[in-house]
Amino acid sequence: MPLPQGMLLCLGILMLTAGGVMALCIGLPYHSAPLFGVGMFLGLGGMGLLVSGLCMAMKNLQVAVPGHFLLHPRTGTRFSPQQALAIQRRLDRIRREMSEDSVSGRAEPEPSLPSTPPPWTMEPPPSYDTVMKSQERSEQL
Repeated sequence: MPLPQGMLLCLGILMLTAGGVMALCIGLPYHSAPLFGVGMFLGLGGMGLLVSGLCMAMKNLQVAVPGHFLLHPRTGTRFSPQQALAIQRRLDRIRREMSEDSVSGRAEPEPSLPSTPPPWTMEPPPSYDTVMKSQERSEQL
């Protein structure tokens, strides 16, 4: 854990404990309002430091802990420096291959189509009347 987060967590726990002891063990039984107020101030300040330290630790948490969605890093938002470098190199390689393909594709001309279509070798289809008459004959049989 980095130093600022660890220091915030330790200081928060220390202030929360000292404030709780001062407010509950010294301030309340002896009816001392100033000690109770100082204890509450220390306890709430310690709670704030503890919560901010935990939030910073969870924000920078890179290990996915199973079981809770708040502890998983958001997908698609961050890459480690090694991952970012690998992705950039892969994209550059793909771009180079695509540009080489487009350059080599221009060098090979496509075969041109003939200006006139080949001659028609099939016989024309039968007319509508012929088809209808043949269907009527097949239905009568």
